[in-house]
Amino acid sequence: MFNAQFCDKWTPYVLGLLRIITGFLFLQHGTSKLFGMPYNEMFDGLQLMSLMGVAGILELVGGALILIGLFTRPVAFILSGQMAVAYFIAHAPSGFLPIQNHGELAVMFSFVFLYFSVAGAGKLSIDAVRSK
Repeated sequence: MFNAQFCDKWTPYVLGLLRIITGFLFLQHGTSKLFGMPYNEMFDGLQLMSLMGVAGILELVGGALILIGLFTRPVAFILSGQMAVAYFIAHAPSGFLPIQNHGELAVMFSFVFLYFSVAGAGKLSIDAVRSK
């Protein structure tokens, strides 16, 4: 079932699905920080021009662009860097391993975005429509 022809046919669609799900999950971090939806008391009183506020802006705008697959490569590259910085600022000081410092999600987002910055948006994206 998983021969080369099958995988070659479906890889762009699965890449697109991974991008859509990742963008949707990332977007929620931005809406939580900036709009309180979904609510997280940690973000009460968040100042827009703080480090966390700027992260929320990147998550909101970047997550939406990743979700729809527009400017995927440059946006994903920026978000990959954001997540790497977030890991080293917020998680690494609490321990060496991500399992110890609760940084697994930041690491995963960083490397998934790094992959998108190289692989592109896949099918089901505005980038794919624009490249025709």
